[in-house]
Amino acid sequence: MQKNRVIGVDIFRGWALLFMTIYHFNYDLSYFHIININLNNSKFFLLFRYIIISMFLLSMGISLSLVHKKLISWKRLNKRIFLLTISSITVTIVTYIIFPNSWIYFGILHFILLSSILALPFLNYPKIALLFAILIFIGSATGNLTVHPIFNLLQPILHLPPIHSEDLVPIFPWFGVVLLGIVIAYYDLHLKIFNQKIFNNNSKLNRVLKFMGQHSLIIYLIHQPILFFIFESYFKIF
Repeated sequence: MQKNRVIGVDIFRGWALLFMTIYHFNYDLSYFHIININLNNSKFFLLFRYIIISMFLLSMGISLSLVHKKLISWKRLNKRIFLLTISSITVTIVTYIIFPNSWIYFGILHFILLSSILALPFLNYPKIALLFAILIFIGSATGNLTVHPIFNLLQPILHLPPIHSEDLVPIFPWFGVVLLGIVIAYYDLHLKIFNQKIFNNNSKLNRVLKFMGQHSLIIYLIHQPILFFIFESYFKIF
């Protein structure tokens, strides 16, 4: 049963990666002026992005709970933090070079890195996690819970992009989604989700999605450079 649950989470994360690749493909089409669309002002693509982030963070909360609920595996956690730290720094440096006016200072990887630590105290306290999630969603929706004061403090010090970042995932409200993932896994609600046929049939698509989900970090890091290379090569050749 545990094996099936992990496979289901991997496939779910694989779908998120597939959707993310589609999103970034459209971003690249816009970046190279093949289509004329601003993804940041498109209601469809904004909703699409929110769905993708939610899928990633739900699967993250579920996975954290499944792996560390009974006893925190510090060896696995330290390895995770190390890899996420290196990856986050790499993303920041590369985007600073390519997008000096909109470089990524707190994108999805930075968020996952910080949330992996912040979520630990909630793993065995699902009711408190649910309460905090609700408070975060309400506070964010009403504008009473925001990171704007922190940004205003750090922006001149760190020279953060004042208007737009290529990828920004603020701790509020998104940490609430991670907490929901913890709640779902603690009460085994994920079994009802991932025992559905769509996550259990041994189709070729599911095998591919499972592979993607199990190697999500490396796929996240390389998929956009590969897409950029393809577009650059196309324009050089044709």
